[in-house]
Amino acid sequence: MKKLIIPIGFLVISGTVKAQLSPIPNNENYIQSKTYLDYNGTASSKSSEIVQYFDGLGRPKQVVNVKGSPLGKDVVTHIEYDGFGRQVREYLPVPQQGTLNGGIVPLSLANAAQPGIYGQEKIFSEKIFENSPLNRIQQQFQVGNDWSTKPIRFDYEAVTVADGVRKFITTTSWVNGATQSVLAEDWLYRDKELYKNTITDEDGNKTIEFKNGKGQTVVIRKIVNGENADTHYVYNEYDQLAFVLPPLASIRGDIVANTTKHDELCYQYRYDGKNRLVEKKLPGKGWEYMVYDKADRLILTQDANLRNQGQWVFTKYDQFGRIAYTGILPGSTRTAMQNQIGNQVITETQTSTGFSKSGIIAYYTNTFLSNLTNLLSINYYDTYPRDTRKFPPTKILDQFVINFDAASNGGISTQGLPTASYVKNTEDDKWTMNYMYYDTKGRMVGTYSFNHFGGYTQTESKLDFAGLVQNSEIKHLRKSDEAEVTIKERFEYDTQNRLLKHYHQVDSWPEQLLAENTYNELSQLKNKKVGNNLQNIDYAYNIRGWLSDINKDQMSVPDLGGKLFSYTIKYTQKNGIDNPDPVLFAGKNVQAKYNGNIAEVDWRTMESIGANPPLEPKRYGYAYDGLNRLTAGYYQNPNNPASKENIESLSYDLNGNIISLYRTGITDNSTTPTVIDNLIYTYTGNQAIRIKDDSNNKTGYEGVAGLPIEYDLNGNMKNMMDKEITEISYNYLNLPNAVHIGFDPITTDIKTNYRADGLKLRKENTRTSTGVAGATWTKEITDYLDGFQYLNRTSSGGNADMFSSVLQETRLALEQQAFSLNDKVVTPDPGTGPGGIIRNPHHPELQFFPTSEGFYDYQKKMYIYQYKDHLGNVRISYGRSNTTGLLEITDVNDYYPFGMNHLKSGNAYFGAGTYKNYKYQGQELQETGFYSFKWRNYMPDVGRFFNIDPLAEKYTHNSTYAFSENRVIDARELEGLEAELINKSTRNTPVSNDISGFNLNTPAKVELRTNVTQGSFTNEQVQQKFSTVEKNFRKEGLDLKIIQDSNATYNIDMTFSGRSEVIQNNDGTTTRGTVLGDAPLGNPITATVNVKNGNTDTITHEIAHTFGAEHIWEPSSGVENTPANINNRMNTYENPTPSMKGFGTEFNTNQIQKMEETIKANSFRLPKK
Repeated sequence: MKKLIIPIGFLVISGTVKAQLSPIPNNENYIQSKTYLDYNGTASSKSSEIVQYFDGLGRPKQVVNVKGSPLGKDVVTHIEYDGFGRQVREYLPVPQQGTLNGGIVPLSLANAAQPGIYGQEKIFSEKIFENSPLNRIQQQFQVGNDWSTKPIRFDYEAVTVADGVRKFITTTSWVNGATQSVLAEDWLYRDKELYKNTITDEDGNKTIEFKNGKGQTVVIRKIVNGENADTHYVYNEYDQLAFVLPPLASIRGDIVANTTKHDELCYQYRYDGKNRLVEKKLPGKGWEYMVYDKADRLILTQDANLRNQGQWVFTKYDQFGRIAYTGILPGSTRTAMQNQIGNQVITETQTSTGFSKSGIIAYYTNTFLSNLTNLLSINYYDTYPRDTRKFPPTKILDQFVINFDAASNGGISTQGLPTASYVKNTEDDKWTMNYMYYDTKGRMVGTYSFNHFGGYTQTESKLDFAGLVQNSEIKHLRKSDEAEVTIKERFEYDTQNRLLKHYHQVDSWPEQLLAENTYNELSQLKNKKVGNNLQNIDYAYNIRGWLSDINKDQMSVPDLGGKLFSYTIKYTQKNGIDNPDPVLFAGKNVQAKYNGNIAEVDWRTMESIGANPPLEPKRYGYAYDGLNRLTAGYYQNPNNPASKENIESLSYDLNGNIISLYRTGITDNSTTPTVIDNLIYTYTGNQAIRIKDDSNNKTGYEGVAGLPIEYDLNGNMKNMMDKEITEISYNYLNLPNAVHIGFDPITTDIKTNYRADGLKLRKENTRTSTGVAGATWTKEITDYLDGFQYLNRTSSGGNADMFSSVLQETRLALEQQAFSLNDKVVTPDPGTGPGGIIRNPHHPELQFFPTSEGFYDYQKKMYIYQYKDHLGNVRISYGRSNTTGLLEITDVNDYYPFGMNHLKSGNAYFGAGTYKNYKYQGQELQETGFYSFKWRNYMPDVGRFFNIDPLAEKYTHNSTYAFSENRVIDARELEGLEAELINKSTRNTPVSNDISGFNLNTPAKVELRTNVTQGSFTNEQVQQKFSTVEKNFRKEGLDLKIIQDSNATYNIDMTFSGRSEVIQNNDGTTTRGTVLGDAPLGNPITATVNVKNGNTDTITHEIAHTFGAEHIWEPSSGVENTPANINNRMNTYENPTPSMKGFGTEFNTNQIQKMEETIKANSFRLPKK
């Protein structure tokens, strides 16, 4: 919660200095801040006002958010201290019965008991300190009555031999200009040789951290089923992290001598003489190499597949350290490449002539490493390049737009701003060219993106005084011979800029009220009317702020009261069975959970209009192990809860690899559950080399035979013969660009094109059937352009269309008993194309595009709205029929815990080119049966990815192929990179007692001690920049002080572009381009912020990442990815929503709270651009 707000440039009144007629008493110490939210040229009608009161010792005692509630009432946070001056209790903010206009509020907690506020819940968290001058926390209780007897416990001890902590050491030599460490073992750590800190969560799960006298974390231990799951961090003689041994490696008695297992199971690191990471190896993946220039900037990278091709990926910078362009070039060994550039500062400058490569002219010099094979991306700053296809207009939506000529813009120019970004297709030499336009305040108000077909997507936004989008317009054209699509949006806000109404219009069709929001007095979304009140959706939350209900009051109404979906999440209570078969599922009981895991979910769904669902809800009960991994999900049929229907039960090895999966379902021609999967996994390291289904049932996973699975040098799966996937090939991003499925006479080939930034552009699906009369084929081409999705279907004629829609889409792709064909819901008419697909005469191939509430079906001219659960799983899609004007249900889904659809639902659809393929966690289901996340592909039937996690080093305790850390109920997978807890900002954030680099003088003030790599900046310039960054944080409520300290473990590097990094337990050096682990339990860490040109907004953005702030398009960011937040500091032009590309200058309350909690917990973020 907010503790101190000192906005930049606002009125600050303290002590006895008092504005006339102010309601603030003159005998109080206070700081008053006021942020104006609008301005009409003479006055402001909206503002955000905070008054913070201090006691006689200068400690905060009350914070008043003046008229901060939706009803215009004060919201007050009470602060109190014990006799030793410690803040033992931390109170939730309490909305009051009225406003005192900033005056101090007596009895500020009295209103908390009102039913619409907190009722009889306990509204404070509480810490119990040990009775010593160290003031270490022994117990921490969360808010809420249910947690009054469920503390988080902290124990501080020293290691003993009885703890059985293995002592690994290294012998390090110098080979090819880098360290090469050999692993060895020195028995066990002896008594008192390590610190031992233990955290026991509310459910009794322990995490034990062992640290040496240097503050380095040596072992993180978790306990599962009585067995230690140890992750060892092994340092060489130079205190560099040389090995990380995940639990499966740590438990092996032969791990020292068995170097094969090093390659299969361990993380290995090598450094050069400047402490730079130059070689690393992830488990199951070949060695990766890194080469730096004289300025210590990462220039070249190479993985094992690129090495086989003799290629390197390069990054070149301009004179200010900003990324100029990237690409691929030929090269030799790492040592040779390092010797070639190690004494040079690789800097390229913009020129008027440039050089030509890969179908484009790059208006930069190509002085260093000039033998390029391919360009991949080009970035321009300050001015627009000579080949700009759309220079800035004079105005955008009546807002003046600046350009590079400051004289013509009143002294304001685009100097220091990104102006253009070009990105090449990975499979050909076609480019996407993006341009960014700014108003006179430097805020992005427009973008223009020319696609590889020659069309464009143009976005324009009208911003108010505070930077909120008032209205926006998108114009999209795929090809020059097609008609333009226009999307207009406008927004209405309340006095505190909470979004109230969101309007949407497509082309010249009538404007639609997409959503109308109502908030409770805690500013939580209470009700949303979607589709002009097509559905009226209620939301409820528990005392922790966690979503608990959707349409709660309708759960017991036979027809759901006209609503389509009711959903209840139970954390600390359960109502269903403990275990449907205690013998078969021994030790896997459903229990109430207090650490944030979910015990049960109930739901009722209107699957078709007029057919009321059973009055008793459907239910899943969940069981977990000591590592919070799901071990069982018991579906409870309303008519027979113990029927063992739709169950998933799993077991894992210590790394989190699934070793068995048991699944039941009701198959065709049956009304009783049967075992559809009884999977046994065989591994080499973390790679599943066989998955055998002992159920002998091809429903679910097809692997009755358990055929071999192969991988390439980068750990990508090359084939899966059980699914008849005979070959998968990959591009340099490790994204699959070609898949071959099946054997003659029936085969499928899927080719996928991407941009160099990983965005999918096209999928070409060709199915062929060869018979006596020759071959018949059908080809479906899906284009993905800025959220607009197109479908083109062609065939050889004859029966090819029937072959496509009926045979292959069910045979090869999916569970044929789980889905109906999408074509089934479309009635063919003379205006339809093959397979019954409706054709819009203006855009016969444009199928749909996303809105904030679902999709717009362009062929039907129909808004599609969606009910989603807490994970973002699409449960129901619906809309208003253009023919009848009545509500129409278009898709209904129920899921197993790991994401496979229930069988025989009858109302779940799949088909080419339809929004209905976006289901589990909102991702697109493919013809292969995989879900396509941005960076990896997920197999819900086996519960694994088939590529190594690009962020595996953050999760060294976990399998590199695991999906969402096997936390599939309380976490969602972000782009195939990492699991994000759904309630992260309000989960357990125990205050650390050992924070290196930070000095938490009070909960309000943070001293960030940092090393500084200055680049070309003077000390005075650096100090000026840091002063601006401090103000950026202070004006939003986080009192940050940056202190230069040559011994600090935090580093701000002003010579490298656009990334924040966190490296655990390093020696103060800055290892770029990698993350060597998470920072649990308050480890000493090294955090590095790399910035562009010393840009203060970039420094602020990247520091915020290391403090835990997410990009606004990430599900757990705490910020809606809507135009209302286009100017949020955690937005960038990389936002995947076309209308949301922009840069911002503000945080919201949720972000500040998350950063404060992250700082307290010392839990940092990973690299973000």
